[in-house]
Amino acid sequence: MDWGRRAWRSGVVLCGWGLAALAAQGGEAQMRQVDFVGQPASLEARRTAEWAMSSGDVIGKPFAVVDKREARIYVFDATGRLAGAASSLLGLAKGDASAPDVASKVSTGIPLAERTTPAGRFNSEPGHNLKGEAIVWVDYDAAVAIHRLRPAPAAERRPQRLASAHPDDRRISLGCIIVAPEFYDAVVAPTLGSQRGVVYVLPESTEVAWL
Repeated sequence: MDWGRRAWRSGVVLCGWGLAALAAQGGEAQMRQVDFVGQPASLEARRTAEWAMSSGDVIGKPFAVVDKREARIYVFDATGRLAGAASSLLGLAKGDASAPDVASKVSTGIPLAERTTPAGRFNSEPGHNLKGEAIVWVDYDAAVAIHRLRPAPAAERRPQRLASAHPDDRRISLGCIIVAPEFYDAVVAPTLGSQRGVVYVLPESTEVAWL
């Protein structure tokens, strides 16, 4: 692991900032239309992407919206145009917070109940794992990253799960956001993998606080 930043995961704080930003711009009517290029997306994912641009929160950076309920990721360039969308593997356990010191358990085995993908707003950075593989750090302290699908025990059926049309089938990771290698190379690497960005992970157990 090389570098990372402490993630900002307070939905309450983000809610307050988001509402203040919208109020300063005249409210919801000022929310900028983000180009999803015809891709289907939930209302929460669309409004989060629009808020990211309208509030200036992304500050000219590429960004991504991860919809945990749909187990899907949307990656945008700095202009707000969709660079690509795809299914993703997410944390096996339902929940929106990381367990304390979960990163220290990666080498010994993270308990099943602690294999969550945390929700919130994260400052992402390109980096590498211990094997030198290029990844995008989402929450460095919790060892959560966006990375390519890797070889795994056949019993986990990860390629088949990633291809499944059912979001619940795509809950198998330790907490990372896993995408197909071709999607990582064509979409993630040129955007979030080439500079710092922002990743919004939508909660699954509550409503999106900042909307």
